[in-house]
Amino acid sequence: MDEDDLFVQKLNSSRKQLSEAAKKSIDWVKEKIQKIKNPMRIFNKPGKPEIGSMCMFSYDPKYKNVLPYYDAYPLVFPIEFYSNGFLGINLHYLPPMARARLMDNLKKIANNNKYNDTTKLNISYEVLRAHSRQFSGFENCIKRYLYSHIRSTFHEVHPSDWDKAVMLPLQKWVTNPNKKYSANPPY
Repeated sequence: MDEDDLFVQKLNSSRKQLSEAAKKSIDWVKEKIQKIKNPMRIFNKPGKPEIGSMCMFSYDPKYKNVLPYYDAYPLVFPIEFYSNGFLGINLHYLPPMARARLMDNLKKIANNNKYNDTTKLNISYEVLRAHSRQFSGFENCIKRYLYSHIRSTFHEVHPSDWDKAVMLPLQKWVTNPNKKYSANPPY
């Protein structure tokens, strides 16, 4: 077998592996979207998400009439609870590469590196502020969510899937139709 044949064989093998990986990612997304659409099949922990866990849900903001834009399907790490909602980092407010960098740094404050059901981020607003250089871009991601405006149950993203979820284009930007308040989404 000459070098050209070997190169073509490797190229075809890489193409097949990439195709299989893409199919797995697409299947994973379809499963998650189906769970969000069908609340009866979702969540193993009804009610609130946990601080330091990653979750997805459908959201309709209280002040959507004055917001320039918002993400209708947030991907959030809750960091603080209130009686009527919570504060969280919605990773969708960063472009994918910045999101990946932030996620890599956030994983450094996980309680373990097993990425199983026990894994959570040891996170708070104070931790983020104290290490703002390490968590570059987090300021743009901090959002407050009201329980009364959440339109689905919470779906917790398993820690082993955090990297996949972060890179998928699951955000749904809704822009304000009123020109007075309208703006383009962050990217």
